[in-house]
Amino acid sequence: METIESRAEKNIFIVKTNEIVNEFISLLKNRYFYIGLLMLITGIQLNFLSQSYLQQYVNEGKTLPVLTDIILDNLPYWDIDYLYDIFSLVSIFTIAVYIIHRRKYSILPYVFLLCGMFHITRGVFIVLTPLGNPAMFDGTQGLFNGFSKYELGVYPSGHVGIAYLYFILCSDRYYRIVLLASVFVIIGALFLSRGHYSIDILSGIFFAYAIKAYADKRLKSYFVRKEKDKIMKIKQAVKAV
Repeated sequence: METIESRAEKNIFIVKTNEIVNEFISLLKNRYFYIGLLMLITGIQLNFLSQSYLQQYVNEGKTLPVLTDIILDNLPYWDIDYLYDIFSLVSIFTIAVYIIHRRKYSILPYVFLLCGMFHITRGVFIVLTPLGNPAMFDGTQGLFNGFSKYELGVYPSGHVGIAYLYFILCSDRYYRIVLLASVFVIIGALFLSRGHYSIDILSGIFFAYAIKAYADKRLKSYFVRKEKDKIMKIKQAVKAV
């Protein structure tokens, strides 16, 4: 025979499931979800086009300047480029789990928007400031290498900028620790494997922060709907049983 406690637990599960489904449906009905997604796709595509342009530039016999770097010049070289790809994927996985676990579906359009804005900014800047890869950079052997034919365009660092964006978009303490640790590993691996210049790495952080600061002031109210108090809704539903 079903007890009152089991009935209550069952009803709580049904209420939570219905809420998740309704939130997901609401997300798909939100036009800003598609605007953010379009911004992200546009930014990624622009990066590919910018790198293709730089490759054509090099194929025509022109050279991209290789700079000296006071930090890189005083660090040992370690062939650990795979680490910044792995921890970039860790940061993506972490922010995805955070959104699902904490049911932050409403911020997804905003996450897409900010990442898209960063990629668009980077796609423009790597052409405006066409620098060659740092000395001793021997090409990435990591996971992301298969997504792009070319490895040109360094300013600012996309690995650092996007990972840092995830960190400042997250509000949960434990997820933030994982995301911040990923940022530090990415930065360390980029320095030691000569994946980027110091200015690329630091500018990735500054660009990400500036984009979020601007968007928080001008765009966030459109892309993030006010979240409801889910705990009170569950309690009210249980009392109504």
